[in-house]
Amino acid sequence: MSVIERESMDYDVVIVGAGPAGLSAAIRLKQLDADLSVVVLEKGSEVGAHILSGAVLDPSGLDALIPDWREKGAPIKTEVKEDNFFLLGPAGQIRIPNFPMPPLMNNHGNYIVSMANVCRWMAQQAEELGVEIFPGMSASQLVYEGNRVAGVVAGEFGRDPETGEPGPSYEPGMELRGKYVFLSEGVRGSLAKEVIAKYELSKGHCPQKFGIGMKEIWEIDPAKHREGTVTHTMGWPLGSNAGGGSFIYHLENNQVYVGFVVHLNYENPHLYPYMEFQRFKHHPMVAELLKGGKRVAYGARAISEGGYQSMPKMVAPGVALLGCSVGMVNVPRIKGNHNAMLSGKAAAEAAYAALQAGRSGDELSDYETEVRGGAIGKDLKKVRNVKPLWSKFGLVASLMGGGLDMWLNTIGLTAFGTLRHGKSDAAATGKAKDFPKIDYPKPDGKLSFDRLTNVAFSFTNHDENQPAHLTLKDAGVPIRVNLPEYDEPAQRYCPAGVYEVLGEGKDASFRINFQNCVHCKTCDIKDPSQNITWKTPQGGDGPNYPNM
Repeated sequence: MSVIERESMDYDVVIVGAGPAGLSAAIRLKQLDADLSVVVLEKGSEVGAHILSGAVLDPSGLDALIPDWREKGAPIKTEVKEDNFFLLGPAGQIRIPNFPMPPLMNNHGNYIVSMANVCRWMAQQAEELGVEIFPGMSASQLVYEGNRVAGVVAGEFGRDPETGEPGPSYEPGMELRGKYVFLSEGVRGSLAKEVIAKYELSKGHCPQKFGIGMKEIWEIDPAKHREGTVTHTMGWPLGSNAGGGSFIYHLENNQVYVGFVVHLNYENPHLYPYMEFQRFKHHPMVAELLKGGKRVAYGARAISEGGYQSMPKMVAPGVALLGCSVGMVNVPRIKGNHNAMLSGKAAAEAAYAALQAGRSGDELSDYETEVRGGAIGKDLKKVRNVKPLWSKFGLVASLMGGGLDMWLNTIGLTAFGTLRHGKSDAAATGKAKDFPKIDYPKPDGKLSFDRLTNVAFSFTNHDENQPAHLTLKDAGVPIRVNLPEYDEPAQRYCPAGVYEVLGEGKDASFRINFQNCVHCKTCDIKDPSQNITWKTPQGGDGPNYPNM
């Protein structure tokens, strides 16, 4: 294979990913020194195209970064007015009163937002400060100098779809080199995964835990719309099959966000997370709200749920992991955007201090110290036992034991110390023969929809004339191992219908429809054989979320 020659550009800091963490880092760097050269690379067709979040935003991160965000016209308008928690049964619900809940669960002062639109606004703030932002530029590989990360390759196009070699219209992309490289790719980013493995950053930490979050935007009957209302549910339809729950957020313009999260440590390989979401919308409480409305968008993404115990080491020579690349979601609060912003700010301040001291390419240990000991660490440490309790003992134990522990943590005490997570989500998958199949009702096309119809509402597109960005380490494993052992769960855990088993018996084959992929990374996480690798496709490909 011939060596590919690329032009290179040098920056003080190269940032991969224009999400809340990456943009916060870029903004803070330029606030500290307007002469610093900072570039942000975004694989989506535009900033916000790949951003999907609930989202009820705790503004503490933005308050620290841009205190006058209100005056600057941030798209953060819908303040939470009402908080509801329900435990669902098949035909009814029980409201869980707010008063026994720890203060940290209160949404007073938080806002229902589109994080895609918040990121678009943050990108404008960054560009006004002189940050260079390049959308449609996938960072496809890391550049190393000795043992340090020195940059990334971005903007590569035109590899042959069959061989992976440069094709006739090949564009080699560029090397963007930085004194420091920040990876803010979101959950299970391909470059962050490589860095974590190469530098053994997870050593001594619990395995990361994940959920799959699916979301639809609905326009509903104005008579049913209650702007500022936040509702969370647990229980039906998941029951004892899996952990998880739902959210329903009433934003402006008679729209609601309807979302559903399934923890990926479920055992029954017959579970079909997408269909659990569709079934949820037929609960009488939800069906009544959505009746007469219309779904206008759909998307899905994985969520990091391991919390405090699962955060890997965040720095290696020349590189720092930010936001969801580390895993900073507060699971019971269902919030991580504020911590992502704070992580970007902390990384920027550590890099600025290092550059002022004449350093480059070393480990930004001050960043890690601030994350673990500062506001982010304090936020996550208070809730660190909720997810392990849920995983080991179920929903009721999590509600009672986790609630008690969160209350005690408000005064610096704990009932359980620090509980550890067990096996990875992939290893948690049980054998098909040990679990019953689940009969899911057929979507009705009004409240519930089949996967491929819904994927059209994610506005996903991939150029077919490129190598598939979803690859198998061993092409025989899906049919030889996963099908007989696990009934090949990729058919079900993927929320976009990427994976199919065609035929039966000796005629069975495995097909990857990579064009459908919404970049959620669930396959990279949940495949029981850990045989699927997700890598970034060409820049601009993937979903094109409007205001998720």
